[in-house]
Amino acid sequence: MTENLQDKITISAEVLTTIARLSALGVRGVSRLAPVSGGVNRFFKRGAGDGVRIETEDNTAYVDLHLILEADVNIREVSRNVQQTVTRTLQDTVGMDVGHVNIHIEDMDYEDSEA
Repeated sequence: MTENLQDKITISAEVLTTIARLSALGVRGVSRLAPVSGGVNRFFKRGAGDGVRIETEDNTAYVDLHLILEADVNIREVSRNVQQTVTRTLQDTVGMDVGHVNIHIEDMDYEDSEA
């Protein structure tokens, strides 16, 4: 059996966005994703509006996550865990290199009695 070097696998932006979203939500301390404002960026970045923005170039993914964290967590620790988890999941699942995973903390979830 010979391998055709011209075969190609294409992964949609929605799949990458879903993988990044679910990976981030699986990290302890992440409450939910924050909506990303549209503006001009919505035409250039995939996943805008759902807390995930992904750009791809030369089999490398560049990820921006907008998160709302649970109350009373170590922001630095949770952010690093999200970066590591999303990077590892994208690499293992789709075999893409990851250029960066930028974390944007938009808010903290506090119960109504504490707010």
